[in-house]
Amino acid sequence: MSDQTWTIESICEALGSPSAKQRFLSEINRASVHEIVTVFAKWQAIAAGMAAAAERGRELARVEAQTGEMPGEWIDVTDRIRDEAASARTRGVA
Repeated sequence: MSDQTWTIESICEALGSPSAKQRFLSEINRASVHEIVTVFAKWQAIAAGMAAAAERGRELARVEAQTGEMPGEWIDVTDRIRDEAASARTRGVA
């Protein structure tokens, strides 16, 4: 998708999530004339990141299907995430 010209439609498609699409469309529709390019650029960057992540995920799945293993070095951070979540709950964030 990076070779294509970005449009409102292509950004919506790349976002994938209905809530993200709705938020983008809401922001782009409420933007004033002098803000519209900034809002578009912000969401274009988000969509490009999502599209790149999706492509990377498809590539990882392809390699895993062929070899039975995920490529690269993986570090288990489950305990750290659980600790952070517990800390956030304690502070009333989550």
